[in-house]
Amino acid sequence: MVWWNLYFLVFAVALALALILTPVFRKIALMTEFYDKPKEQLHKSHSTPTPLLGGLAICCAWLLTIIIGFIAAKSIRNNIFDKEVISNLPGISKVSSELIFICLSGVLATLLGLYDDKYNMSAKTKLAGQIAIAIIAVTWGGVRINFLDQLPVPGLAWAVTVFWIILIMNAVNFFDNMDGLAVGTAAIAFSFFTIISVSNAQHFVPILAATTAGAAFGFWFYNHSPATIFMGDSGSHFLGYNMAILGIMATYYNSSQSFTHLPILIPLFIMAIPLFDLCAVVVIRLRAGKPIYIGDNNHISHRFLNMGMSRKEAVMMVHLLEIAIGLSVLPLLWGDIRTTIISLLQACTILLLVTLLQNHGKKSREAANEKSPAEK
Repeated sequence: MVWWNLYFLVFAVALALALILTPVFRKIALMTEFYDKPKEQLHKSHSTPTPLLGGLAICCAWLLTIIIGFIAAKSIRNNIFDKEVISNLPGISKVSSELIFICLSGVLATLLGLYDDKYNMSAKTKLAGQIAIAIIAVTWGGVRINFLDQLPVPGLAWAVTVFWIILIMNAVNFFDNMDGLAVGTAAIAFSFFTIISVSNAQHFVPILAATTAGAAFGFWFYNHSPATIFMGDSGSHFLGYNMAILGIMATYYNSSQSFTHLPILIPLFIMAIPLFDLCAVVVIRLRAGKPIYIGDNNHISHRFLNMGMSRKEAVMMVHLLEIAIGLSVLPLLWGDIRTTIISLLQACTILLLVTLLQNHGKKSREAANEKSPAEK
């Protein structure tokens, strides 16, 4: 069994577990009345109470796949796996201690979001929890933006990595505003991280990325419109945490095939849609004099709705944008400077085009609203 077969196997196991566990947690949510209640907040649009334990289903599918993988790795027979795979298995013990803290932080992120789903924590308390989770992952999990260590600023890599994890967790949390939107976007991102880490001859990072992608895709089948279960803050925190750490752990610059150092920008572009959305809604809320943590209907998906799309079409548009931008920046891994510049310009052009289209739609609506009834 070669590496690609192994990645597909862990993806399939996580996918199957998510497909099995999600209905189980949905029933538990129904029994315990753990709902996201309709119209409880002005920006929510669903009309019936919806079970809220989807985040636990994703996390459990992910964690069980990792545990099964550890157990299987200790009892693998040479006639099942390729010799190259067998020769690299001892490396698991070298990263096991760090992986424990990475998994611990992922579980804590899920539990933090779950507590917020139930008791609606204050923004300060939630931020404190996010900081603690990020510190655990960076200090004991070995997650670090390594190239920053080369700069003569002590502690810079540590601080920026903590900030990055918190930023992406909140970006995905803000982004979870339509059925299937956030989990689908995250699943696509995890797929890109798998491809990228494989192309740079990493072995254990793509296993983790493929596992997370499988768990996310499995949950998506129950969460796409019309959703029968929501992942809530528990799911958005878990997915955001994993997007952040995999964006760091994947190798982008490879001296043997990279012609420039620009591949280090790839994770920014793979997560450009949630980050773009976060920046846009924060600016809109600040201009309106509203707290940035209070939800509204100004997200990119809502702006697609205002352009005349249905909810399914808006979500599909966002997912297609995520795929288009991800494919645009993959050539950065191996392209020369000209290819790299063209790829970056293409990705930026896609984002600019979306911005212009949405601004045009907004101006058209405002102009229509200003017309008198007779003119209409």
